[in-house]
Amino acid sequence: MYGRILVPIDGSATSKRGLMEAIQLAKEQRAKLRCLYVVDEHIFIDAPSAYPYIPDLIESIRDAGKKILAESSEQVQQAGIPVESILRDSGGRRVSGTILDEAKSWPADLIVMGTHGRRGLSHLALGSDAERVVRESPVPVLLVRAAE
Repeated sequence: MYGRILVPIDGSATSKRGLMEAIQLAKEQRAKLRCLYVVDEHIFIDAPSAYPYIPDLIESIRDAGKKILAESSEQVQQAGIPVESILRDSGGRRVSGTILDEAKSWPADLIVMGTHGRRGLSHLALGSDAERVVRESPVPVLLVRAAE
């Protein structure tokens, strides 16, 4: 049913829970995984004081993403599942747009991702990339909640 599972990761405990769920599904479905790390340049848009440092900050984020992808890929490989890893720049857009683009272009059969499940004011202030992915995804999305 699901041959290609896209797993956006960011190194958080929540995304690690999403990866574990994706590994289980991939075992059951005999699917392959694609781990996606998005370099979120959008976070610097409202930080003019950071402008002189942005290239260095983005490069640090990119390096961290490569490390997270390597660790995640190793975990998937140890489970005996075919895996690809990809790092994408957000291009100043929201992370959700990059995830959706990847789901379409790869093409994924399923997206599995962690969600922090924010509510109330923090949800209004921060928005939810997971919510946007669910609303706009061309394929099914499985959200894995953070541990209580």
